[in-house]
Amino acid sequence: VTLETILQHVNCVVSLRKLLSSDRNPPIDDLVRSGILPVLVKCLDRDDHPSLQFEAAWALTNIASGTSAQTQAVVQSNAVPLFLKLLHSPHQNVCEQAVWALGNIIGDGPQCRDYVISLGAVKPLLSFICPTVPLSFLRNVTWVIVNLCRNKDPPPPMETVQEVDILVDTVWAVSYLTDGGNEQIQMVIESGVVPFLVPLLSHQEVKVQTAALRAVGNIVTGTDEQTQAVLNCDVLAHFPTLLTHPKDKINKEAVWFLSNITAGNQQQVQAVIDAGLIPMVIHQLTKGDFGTQKEAAWAISNLTISGKKEQVEYLIQQGVVAPLCGLLEVRDTQVVQVVLDGLKNILLMAGEQASAVTVIIEECGGLEKIENLQQHENEYIYKLAFEIIDMYFSGDDIDEDSSLVPEATQGGTFTFSTSGDLQTDDFTF
Repeated sequence: VTLETILQHVNCVVSLRKLLSSDRNPPIDDLVRSGILPVLVKCLDRDDHPSLQFEAAWALTNIASGTSAQTQAVVQSNAVPLFLKLLHSPHQNVCEQAVWALGNIIGDGPQCRDYVISLGAVKPLLSFICPTVPLSFLRNVTWVIVNLCRNKDPPPPMETVQEVDILVDTVWAVSYLTDGGNEQIQMVIESGVVPFLVPLLSHQEVKVQTAALRAVGNIVTGTDEQTQAVLNCDVLAHFPTLLTHPKDKINKEAVWFLSNITAGNQQQVQAVIDAGLIPMVIHQLTKGDFGTQKEAAWAISNLTISGKKEQVEYLIQQGVVAPLCGLLEVRDTQVVQVVLDGLKNILLMAGEQASAVTVIIEECGGLEKIENLQQHENEYIYKLAFEIIDMYFSGDDIDEDSSLVPEATQGGTFTFSTSGDLQTDDFTF
C-alpha cells in the first residue's frame, strides 16, 4: 500500500469522524447500514499507522455513544478486542480514545460491561492510574472504572469489585482527581462515585481505608456544598472507628478530614458535635502523635472561627482549653499560632464570662506559657500573646476574691460560689 493510499484512507476516515461528530443528528444509522463498521474496525488494527487508528477509534467512539442498538452494532463488529489492544499503544492519544470508546460500550448496560470485563479490560485500565498520567486521561480512565463497578442490576462479577488492588488503585485515582481543585471535585461528585467511596472508610483492608479517607478528605476541602455532598452519605458514622484506629496515619487523616468540616458552616459544625466526635478530637489533641495533634489543633481552631457561641461553649465544657494550652510550648510555629488563635477566639466568644476561661488557663499552666510567648521570635505570635495577656490577664480584669472563682463540678460544668454558698447554675455564656 502506498503512502498516497494511506493518506487517502486517513482523509476518508477523518471525513467520517467529522460527519459523526456533528451536533445535529449525525447519520449514524445510515453509516452503519452502509457497511462501514468492518472497515473502521480493520483500521484499528493498523499499528503501522497510528493516525489511522486514532481517527477510526474516534469515529467508532461516536457511533458507540448513540442508542443501545448503535452501541451493540460496534460490539458485534468485534471492535472491543481491538480497543483493548489499543490500550497498549505507545501513542497516548490512541490509548485515550480507546478508553473513551470502552467507556461508552460499558455504559450501555451490564451485558456489555461483563463482556468487556471478560476480555480482561480491568488490568490494562488500572495500569494508567498513577500521578504521572495527564489529568484529562486519568479522568477518562476513572470514569470507565467507576462505570465497571457502579451498575448494580445485576452487579459486576464479585472478583472485579472485591479484589483489593483494584479497589485501592481505583480509589487512589479518585483522590488524584479530587486534589485538582473545586472544578475537579465537582466532576467527581457528579459522577455519582461519593456513595461508593464512603462505605470503603470501614473496609477491612487498611490500604482501602487509607485511599478512601484521602479521597473524601480532598472532597471536603471544597465548597460547603461539596462538603455537604459527603456529609449526606452519613460519612461521620464511620469516624468513631477511624479516630480510634490502631494506625496513627489513619487517626491523622481522620482528624484532618474533620478539620475541614469544622471549617464549614454552623450546620456542618453541629453535625460533628451531634456525631459525638468532639471528645475524640480532644483526646487526639492530648494523646495523639504530633502530626495528629497538629490536625486536631486546626480542627478546634476552625470550630472557634466557624462555630456559634453555643458550639464554642460546648468545646469548653468538653475540656478543650487545657489540651490547647499544652501545645503552646511546641517548636512548630504554625501550631503555636493556631492554638493562640483558638484560645483568643474562645475568650472573645466567652464575653463577660471570659474570667471562667482565664481561670482554666491559669490552673493548667497556660498563662505562664502565653507570657513566655511574648518573647517569641515570630512577630505574629508575640503580638498575639501580648494582646491576650493585656486583654484578659492584666490584673484589672481579674477579681482576686477567691469566692468568685468558678469551681469544677462533675461533668465538666462550672458553678460559682458566693459567701460560701454553692450555686447550681451551670457554666454558660
